[in-house]
Amino acid sequence: MYTANNAGARASTRSSSRSSTPVRLPSDRRRPGNTGGQLRGAGRALRNKKFIHPSKFIKTATVTEKSEYVSVNTFSDFSLDSRILANVLAKGYNNPSPIQDKTIPIVMQGRDLIGIANTGTGKTAAFALPLIHDLIHAMDHHAIIMAPTRELAQQIQEECLAFSKNCGLRTALLIGGASMNMQIRDLRRNPRLVIGTPGRIKDHLKQRTLSLSGITTAVLDEFDRMLDMGFIRDITSIFSAMPTNRQTLFFSATMEGEIEKHVRSFSHDAVTVSVRENVTVDSVNQDVVYYRAREEKIDKLHDLLIAKNRGKTIIFDDTKHSVERLCKALVSRGFKADRIHGNKSQAQRTRAIKRLKENEIDILVATDVAARGIDVADISHVINYSQPNTYEDYVHRIGRTGRAGNTGNAYTFLEKE
Repeated sequence: MYTANNAGARASTRSSSRSSTPVRLPSDRRRPGNTGGQLRGAGRALRNKKFIHPSKFIKTATVTEKSEYVSVNTFSDFSLDSRILANVLAKGYNNPSPIQDKTIPIVMQGRDLIGIANTGTGKTAAFALPLIHDLIHAMDHHAIIMAPTRELAQQIQEECLAFSKNCGLRTALLIGGASMNMQIRDLRRNPRLVIGTPGRIKDHLKQRTLSLSGITTAVLDEFDRMLDMGFIRDITSIFSAMPTNRQTLFFSATMEGEIEKHVRSFSHDAVTVSVRENVTVDSVNQDVVYYRAREEKIDKLHDLLIAKNRGKTIIFDDTKHSVERLCKALVSRGFKADRIHGNKSQAQRTRAIKRLKENEIDILVATDVAARGIDVADISHVINYSQPNTYEDYVHRIGRTGRAGNTGNAYTFLEKE
């Protein structure tokens, strides 16, 4: 299905029946959040910053005794392939999380789904487990998973590989910053599951190295962020290359206005499941740091970073240039820091995250878009060196700390009038 030759033949058949009006297909490198597009996207974001009252950044963590979720099902109840079940247990999963418990039965029925859930709730397994089960039992089925960023797509592939161990399922990862030729090689091996970002998937469709005419299930993870990043045209084009009778699964942190309108247009009689947890980030101590000048700002950041209780820290800044400057300043002051942003290659971004996980560094400076999909469990501090564009972005940023029953710390820098 995914071989370059077959894709080209099918693509030429499709193109002959479409309008001859040329459609500009920019490469993945030119989009906000990808190589070459970070500055342009960030500039637009800076112009669209919304005022957030300082009081919204101040809150003491509250530790409440929450009753443990009692799942309706066990993983065995889902009738998953025994190999998948063994892989689930090997990863230490004992009982399904709420999103897994409520969505897996629906997905296994072949229904379209709208899953409303925030990060850290186990939603990757919620769609990956039934999807893998379907693929290894229906050899004529093919699936595609789309994510807004390279890191999230890479993380999803890692999860899928773990869940499909010993199942003989071949996958391909299509993301910017990686070799197109290597990806074409992977596609020629006829993978039955493709995972990638909309921009790079669109590039392969344009080059006729990928055909989606046999897709039976499409998954869009963090769909709200895809829309924020301006991927709606690419997504629409990608869907037009798929059969209309496919199963479509959407996962999003919110489902309002334009998001719901687009979801409804791409799905058929979808079932909605909402499992929103820790939306107010109660497990994070939140405070502001006021400064009057740039010199004072970096000094106050220095003071925060030498605190005795600080562990691994993510610092958010607006643009690739400001991230580079800040990281360089921190390293010159003796801190172990690295950075990620849209102009970094995929190998560089992966290496920086690995260094943080393996304690080679304890500070990662990042832009919002580049940080999507980072999965590091033991972050103790999140520092907003630049104010987030919206309160929703703020909640997403600080949600990277205070996980798994731990209390996190978040600081937001604000210029004093």
